[in-house]
Amino acid sequence: MSRAISGKVVRALKAGLTVGGRPRDWRMVLKMLTDPNGREALAFQYTRGSGIEIGALHRPLRVPASAKVIYVDRLPVRELRRQYPELNRHALVEVDVVSDGEKLAEFEAGSLDFVIANHFLEHCENPIGAVESFFRVLKPGGIVYLAVPDKRYTFDAGRAITGLQHLIRDHREGPGWSRDEHFREWRALVELEFRNDSQRSMETLTCRSYSIHFHVWTSVEILDFIVYLKRDLGLDFELEKFIRGESEMIAILRKA
Repeated sequence: MSRAISGKVVRALKAGLTVGGRPRDWRMVLKMLTDPNGREALAFQYTRGSGIEIGALHRPLRVPASAKVIYVDRLPVRELRRQYPELNRHALVEVDVVSDGEKLAEFEAGSLDFVIANHFLEHCENPIGAVESFFRVLKPGGIVYLAVPDKRYTFDAGRAITGLQHLIRDHREGPGWSRDEHFREWRALVELEFRNDSQRSMETLTCRSYSIHFHVWTSVEILDFIVYLKRDLGLDFELEKFIRGESEMIAILRKA
């Protein structure tokens, strides 16, 4: 059976199934839909060698002892705590490499076995460019482990879904055209709900480059995004797994 993304595969994915799985995989699918530790099951199945996790903060992915993880974030821990005081009650992983996770300029092409980006893509102003960077730094056969929240089950529930054409424009023109509108929407629909009178001002959000959820999706839009990356952008990868859980989607993409 071919693992290329076809119309049949996309229809299966949108039904919440996996791709290319053998019969024994279905037990894992059922477990992933109900088991809060399902992330770890996939991590132990797919992470090998040496790789990075971007923006792990207080929830690093548990991987096999044989896998070496380098933790990447845009700020060192001290600055992360200053930028996001709401994290002060959490223990944060030590940042090994300070780098813009959308560009990963500090990493050589073809140098890593895996890239873990859990609940990171929604923070990217240019998600298409970010995924291009992930594949640039991977060795052939390396994997991207991607978890994205389903906006319907988060504080983003009231926000409009980000369409594919918006993402394409962010990639082609740069995200500056949409940045202020994203901050305004976040401030109106998220900040106001959680912070009331102490909500951050637009100036505070923009000047500090506060890391909001710039884009929000459900499983259907993430699948459209993945199909675009392969079919239209020409990234050469196989979709090993796609799991739709209770509040997030997990995709395993393997570089061809």
